[in-house]
Amino acid sequence: MTNNIVAIQGNHPSRLDPITDTSIFLANEIQNKNYRIFYYDPKNLSIINSKVIAEGFFIKFTYKQKKFFKILKKQKLDLTKCKFILIRQDPPFNLEYISTTYILDSIKTKVRVVNDPSSIRSISEKLYSAKYLKFMPNTIFTQNINEIKNFFKKNKKIILKPINSYSGNNIHLLKKFDLKLIKKFIKKHDHIICQKYLPKIIHGDKRVFLINGKIVGAISRVPKKGSFLSNMSKGARPINTKLTRVEKKISKLVAHNLRKENIFFAGIDFIDQKLNGDINVTSPTGLKTYYDLTNINLAKTFWKELKA
Repeated sequence: MTNNIVAIQGNHPSRLDPITDTSIFLANEIQNKNYRIFYYDPKNLSIINSKVIAEGFFIKFTYKQKKFFKILKKQKLDLTKCKFILIRQDPPFNLEYISTTYILDSIKTKVRVVNDPSSIRSISEKLYSAKYLKFMPNTIFTQNINEIKNFFKKNKKIILKPINSYSGNNIHLLKKFDLKLIKKFIKKHDHIICQKYLPKIIHGDKRVFLINGKIVGAISRVPKKGSFLSNMSKGARPINTKLTRVEKKISKLVAHNLRKENIFFAGIDFIDQKLNGDINVTSPTGLKTYYDLTNINLAKTFWKELKA
């Protein structure tokens, strides 16, 4: 079978957790259909003699052994020899991330890149949600101290989030106005999101999976005792869930718009039936957890939709 290579641009497999990782889950599914998996780190992507070359390795994943992957062969590969390229490295969405999207842009007419590099670049995971403010808790995007002060006065308890962070990192719950903390936070992150705190987060958020413009599933993630962070990397517990009529309606709208923007795979989050402003397009996760909870394999859906 020619052209049966799927390349994954991601963090080294040794840094991944097979119990929850979506990249491994997707790779495992397609390798069972006689595709070969080529894996490379973003820093090993180059343009050499007008060709887009990645230095990496062919790899085989398995859920059966303790050592869940085996590196078969290290090599340099011309990425136009691939059938698909998956952009799967973790944020932060920094200049290295942006540079790789420009490099991959140059070959996307020859090989399908998911998600589309230009689209990832133009859809800021947090700022993109500014067009859905009416479905969100009170939210502002700013680095202006006075604006934050007014916002705090109005909302009493607020969440501060960096615009380019991920996995619940650097998120603060502000119960009293702490000027020193806010100044330090802005100095580190520039523009930030301030959002009214929704106390129902303690009962969990909902992560909705969108593939090719369709709602394909959802899970809820319940923060550990004493926490307001619903990220599983921060100890939240995943449970099965159903979407309400309101959540379905908003999810359909976002899914439709993302598909128009060439985003094939995304995850969006709700707290108390409100969009929380994270439109996950750089490296959406949760498919393996969804499978463990429901026995529904969305990796099958992913590849079926992609090949179609």
